[in-house]
Formats: sequence, C-alpha cells, structure tokens
Amino acid sequence: MTTQKDCVICTLLCNQLLLKKYKMLLKISTNRANAREVSFLFHKHPDRLQSVELPFGKAHIFYPKADQDECAICLVLDINPVSLTRNNQSNNADFALSHYVNDRPYVASSYMSVAISKAFSTAMNGTCKDHPELVNEQIPFDIKIAVMFAPKGGEILIRRLFEPLNYEVEVQRHTLDEAFPEWGESRYFSVNLKGTQRLMDVLTHLYVLIPSLDTHKHYWVSNAEVEKLLRKGENWLAGHPEKDQITKRYLKGIANLTRSAFDQLNEAIESNDDVSEETQDTVQQSLHQQRLQMAFDELKRSGATTVIDLGCGEGKLLKLFLKDPQFTKITGMDVSHKSLQKVVERLHLNEISPVQKERISLFQGALTYRDERLNNYEAAALIEVIEHLDPDRIKSMERVVFEYAKPNTVVLTTPNSDYNELYESLHAGQFRHTDHRFEWSREEFKQWVNSVCENYAYEADIKSVGDEVEAVGAPFSDSYF
Repeated sequence: MTTQKDCVICTLLCNQLLLKKYKMLLKISTNRANAREVSFLFHKHPDRLQSVELPFGKAHIFYPKADQDECAICLVLDINPVSLTRNNQSNNADFALSHYVNDRPYVASSYMSVAISKAFSTAMNGTCKDHPELVNEQIPFDIKIAVMFAPKGGEILIRRLFEPLNYEVEVQRHTLDEAFPEWGESRYFSVNLKGTQRLMDVLTHLYVLIPSLDTHKHYWVSNAEVEKLLRKGENWLAGHPEKDQITKRYLKGIANLTRSAFDQLNEAIESNDDVSEETQDTVQQSLHQQRLQMAFDELKRSGATTVIDLGCGEGKLLKLFLKDPQFTKITGMDVSHKSLQKVVERLHLNEISPVQKERISLFQGALTYRDERLNNYEAAALIEVIEHLDPDRIKSMERVVFEYAKPNTVVLTTPNSDYNELYESLHAGQFRHTDHRFEWSREEFKQWVNSVCENYAYEADIKSVGDEVEAVGAPFSDSYF
C-alpha cells in the first residue's frame, strides 16, 4: 500500500535531482485523456521510486506527475565514475586520459540507451498485460532530453534524424560558459520532441538515435550490435531517409559491420517491392533510393528506349528499367564480375521469361578503355561511379563516354564533399567510402560539368539529390547531360 510519505519522498527526490542539475535526464510525458493509465505501459508504479542497477551505476525511475490530466515519467542516470573506468570495454580510439576526463556522465549517449533497454524492456517489446489495448495506441508524447552531444551536424543533424519520424523538434544549444559568452556556443543541446506515437516506437527511436548522434559507444561494438540495430529499427529504419548515416554512426563506422547491416537493410527494402504503388509512395525514401529514382525519372523523361548502366553494381537501377516497358534494350556493365553475378541472382535473370531475357544483357568492362559494346545506346547512367576512378583517369572516362560512345542523354551523380562536415564519423579530408579516389565540392563538380559540355558539345543541368542544407548544399550532386 502506497503511503503519503512514499509520494513525498518521490517528489522530493525528483526536485533534488533537478536542482542538482543531473544532466543525463530523460522525461516522457503525455496529456491524453485518463493519462495515468499510460503508467501501465511503462510497467512502473507511479507512486514509487524505482532504481535499476547498471554496470556503470544506477538508473532511477520516478513520476513527477501521474494523474488523469498528465502522466510524466523520468529516467535519470547516476553514473559511478569508478565503474565507468573499470568496466570500459569500448573500441574507441580516444586520447590517453579519456577514461578520466570526459562528458560521459552528463550527456545522453549509449549509457542512456542501455538504461532505456534495462528500465523499459517490457514496454519496448510491446507488452502490457493489464491494458493490452494501449500497446498499439497512438499517444501524444512530449519527450525531453536534457543534454545531447552532437559535435558534427548539431541542430541540423538532430532534426534530420527525428523529424522524418513525425516528431516536432525543438532544439536549444548551450553556450560553453554562461559567465564567458565570448567563448561561443558548445556542441551540447537540449532537445524536446513532440509526436503522436506508440510508446514502443518512441523507445526504439531513442534507443537507436541517441547513440547515433554521439557515436562514442562505451562498450565493444561487434556483430551483436548489427542484430540490435536491425531488431530495434525493423519497423522504421529501412524507410528512414538518413538510414545510411544512422547505420554508420550506430556502428561507429566499422566497415565490415556497416556493410553487413546495409546488405540486410537493402534486402528488407527489396522484399517489400510487391507492396502496392500507393503504399510505396507513403514510405519515405532513403537517400540511395532517391538517387536511383531521380536517375530513372530523368532517363524516362528523355524518351530513350535503349539504356546502359555504366557501373551497375548489384543492379538496382536495372531492376527499375525492367519494370518499365519503355526501355526495350537494357544493359548493365561493371568492372566487377562478382557484382554482375549478384545482378543475375537478385533479378532472377535465369528464371525470367524469354521476352524479358531479350531485353537485358550484362557484360564486364572498364570505363577507362574504349569499348565498342558501349556504342548505340540512347541513354547512359553513371550513379556514384566516377569518384571510384583515379583522378588521372577521369579524362579517359570522358572520352570513352562523351566522345566515343556518345549517348544522347547521360545522367551522372557523385558525392558533394561540401556536405561531409555534417558526417560525425568523417574527419577533415576523409572520404565517405574507402574506395573513393576523390570527392568534388559543388564548385569543382560544376567546373567539370562545364568542361565536358565545352569539349564534347553537350548541354547539362545540375541538380541536388537530398535535402539542401544552408552553406553545404545537399549530400549528392546530379548532372543531366
């Protein structure tokens, strides 16, 4: 039986925690009708303080308010600095004193994700024995995260991660020191999210996106993290426009783990290809899908019936061509024989009808050597291809494509290096992919496009792929010759 004393102690503790400015605070509240019922979803009694032991300290869970008008629950981490140092098993390559001098006890990071999973595991799994009807109810939530660390991208990145999930996002950036405003702004933010969601979705969003903003995981990142990411994000990650960046950040940019996650996410996307077109239109496209769709749309608008994908990879653009009867002759070329084998497997080319087989062909080749097999196509696509060429081979590629093959229409995309400063995992001068030989800025790309037009009698339109960000542009540049 709950006593008045219990409630007073809980309220006093809440006030003390806030007055002491414990920074790692998460508050989730709702003002739905009969708001107190939502406490059943959290599986935490609203009149009791509860604490959960963690490897690095404790998590305290309490309700500053729980009545019919509002239900608010707080999760506060009390990190033990000694445990934090002794139990550190991360694969971070930080400076020598990072175990002792850091912001880990004060910002929402992977520690918060672990606490969410531990404190609200039943809620995150969508289980509620007493009120099962609440599990799938869309509830208006107000989520406050006291301090988040976003060293690259800042407010722009925070918005790009949460807004596609239908949250209203308010961000307050903190100064380095209020006593010395001339020191400027810090890389720390208080974040307020508002949205109507299922509770289990809110918790999985926070579980994945909080450490994705920081990337400093306190434990060893292994294959188990790929499984966690895919399991927690199974209902929303594949359709998120920042899917690639979230995946890289969550897995700390570890190449083999990131590739594994990408492969499984792409398979999940392809498995949904049979969903109706109307349903597909409501799913937000990933940046990769946007690039492919833009190239396809441009080539279709050109009126071309014969098309070649130069550097076709695993055949995702070829798959779009096959679905459209306008394209009567479709060819994929790639320097990698292994990639061409994957095209055969992914598009089931050994099983399609004879009529379809007559429309498509594949061959191995290189863009830096003149090849008669490239001739007689009305249109060509080069999607994220040229940045894999050595800079001194670009001129050879130009002549092969624009002088000798000379299709009527060419669609070409490449990363915009100006945008790289928004990627947390990229250091100055580092490329987005280990196989990239260069990455052009928007101005460099414009200069190259203009030189191609002048040298080979083409005209071109330059467009952006992805959302524009002031001063850095969009993630990719696209040119339509």
